[in-house]
Amino acid sequence: MTGRQRTGAIIAVIIIALVVTVFWFKRPKPVSVILTEVQQGEVERTVTNTRAGTLMACRRARLSPSIGGQIATLPVKEGDTVKQGELLFEIWNDDLRAERDLAQSQIRSNQARATEACVQADAARREANRLNRLHKKGLASEESADQAESTAQARAAGCEAARATVDVSRSQLGVAEAALMRTRLQAPFEGTVAEVNGEVGEFVTPSPIGIPTPPAVDLIDTTCLYVSAPIDEVDAPEIRPGMTARILLDAFSKTYFQGTVRRIAPYVLDVEKQARTVDVEVNFAGLEKHADLALLPGYSADIEVILEQHPDTLRIPTEALLEGLRVYVYDSDSGTIEARAVKTGLSNWQHTEILEGLQAGDRIVLSIGREELADGVPVKAEQNGNEP
Repeated sequence: MTGRQRTGAIIAVIIIALVVTVFWFKRPKPVSVILTEVQQGEVERTVTNTRAGTLMACRRARLSPSIGGQIATLPVKEGDTVKQGELLFEIWNDDLRAERDLAQSQIRSNQARATEACVQADAARREANRLNRLHKKGLASEESADQAESTAQARAAGCEAARATVDVSRSQLGVAEAALMRTRLQAPFEGTVAEVNGEVGEFVTPSPIGIPTPPAVDLIDTTCLYVSAPIDEVDAPEIRPGMTARILLDAFSKTYFQGTVRRIAPYVLDVEKQARTVDVEVNFAGLEKHADLALLPGYSADIEVILEQHPDTLRIPTEALLEGLRVYVYDSDSGTIEARAVKTGLSNWQHTEILEGLQAGDRIVLSIGREELADGVPVKAEQNGNEP
């Protein structure tokens, strides 16, 4: 090889090296992505509430007296547990107690008069019967027998009148006791006192008609709880009582509670004209498993009603699905991704069922929000996005 040829070969090698170097530095750098594996698992079709729901007590009574007056007795405080019929508070009622005692005394007095009148009626009847027998034997005059009969009938009428007076007295006692009961507020069921508005010595007044006022005592039965949440009117027709549901409380964001649909409201709420909803109520199921959690009525809650369920099917995370029902599939040999169309089945916020286009074990891109991603782009895995 001549010197000229040797020089040409060296120059060619240098040019090739420069081209390779330029290509190397200008080559597209792999995009860092999160990959997940296509797996078998459960997929559900569900509907969820459009706005936050509320944890409700099955029984809650906002109690107020039916008459006004001064609070004389207030044996309970907020947080107390009371039994059915237990006294919650009492308005001053000495005058009504006196009227009740007077009615009781009148009953006793009228009962004594009735007893006296009826004893006299019995005696008069026996005398009339005796004179009637003597008259038949000719030993007594007809006039005396008639007079004795009239007296007996009059005494019998007096006995009935006296008994009627006793009944009237009992009715008056009932009126007095009813008036007295209006001053006493008793627990209609066993529960927990949530709120007390008033103190001993303060005056309370009943709520005017049509004007809501704070209750004197707010009583809640915390042994029975459910969630009421608004569902979009479009989704409501598919929901039926008895369907399985899940409950999530904001206060316990990592705990899912099992539930069952108990009621669908028979009307549509149009508070928001463009977002009309139907209230759906869900009972808790197996709440005894969460006895350590203090579930308080009023907590915000969400529900997820399960409409359809496939227990063992091919699925991917819903967040990995692109527009147009496509996913990025990772090719481990080339280190690139391929945009592949898929056919889907059931879907929810977490998982989407795959009917065609993928196989178990395929690895797809989970972090589809990276701007650099495109068909054929080289990628490198940050971590495995598989769920445990």
